[in-house]
Amino acid sequence: MPADRPPRTIPELVALKRAGRRIVMLTCYDATFARLLVADGAVDVLLVGDSLHQVVAGRETTLGATLDQMIYHAGAVRRGAPDALVVVDLPFLTYQVSVEEAIRNAGRVLAETGAQAVKLEGGAPMVATVRALVQRGIPVVGHLGLTPQSVHAMGGYRVQGRETHAAERLAAEAQMLEDAGACALVLELVPSALAARVTADLAIPTIGIGAGAGCDGQVLVMHDMLGLVPDFSPKFLRRFAELAAPVRAAVREYAAAVRDGSYPAAEHGFE
Repeated sequence: MPADRPPRTIPELVALKRAGRRIVMLTCYDATFARLLVADGAVDVLLVGDSLHQVVAGRETTLGATLDQMIYHAGAVRRGAPDALVVVDLPFLTYQVSVEEAIRNAGRVLAETGAQAVKLEGGAPMVATVRALVQRGIPVVGHLGLTPQSVHAMGGYRVQGRETHAAERLAAEAQMLEDAGACALVLELVPSALAARVTADLAIPTIGIGAGAGCDGQVLVMHDMLGLVPDFSPKFLRRFAELAAPVRAAVREYAAAVRDGSYPAAEHGFE
């Protein structure tokens, strides 16, 4: 893979770990932002996350996201960034009911969107599903630690793996997912030392969010990274811009111009 461009295939993504190059992932939900995120070649992977049900649809959790919703947004991202590496979350209850249903739904995602991989949450209970998907040519990214689709069972958005038994289980499940054929693993809200240990143990790359600096890469929700949700400030989040205030200012300026008659001006009209 040329060093001057992001990965475009799953094998190229895995090769980044062997090369020691950190992987940059951001969530994305539409064509306009997809074009912006890949314009400079800085982002390696666009994740069409079920977080869209929160940041786009305004819901409290990710649980209500639907397969059609994910396919619609993933298709938009693919059209905006036709050469990008795109991963799509499988939403709640589209892969947990049966292996057959998981194959059908994951296949729809790849066939209808042009994405290269799906992401699903869970450890040991998902191993057979991951193996079945991979055997059928569907690349899978795993997700351990805080798994938002299990937020109620976990009692909220809490760090996972602090207790010794929980850490050992997470490490074992990470290896299970790799052995089943997962091509990468997201680690969310996991103690830094545990995430670094899992990263060292695995041949596939780890992508952290609230999991410290020892992972092979990092992911953030785009809206959080850009400061578009100013009242969301978890410890792991660093805002790389503060865009909420400029957006509000632009809206106020537009509204004032419309009301005082300065917009549209003569130059904005047609003969």
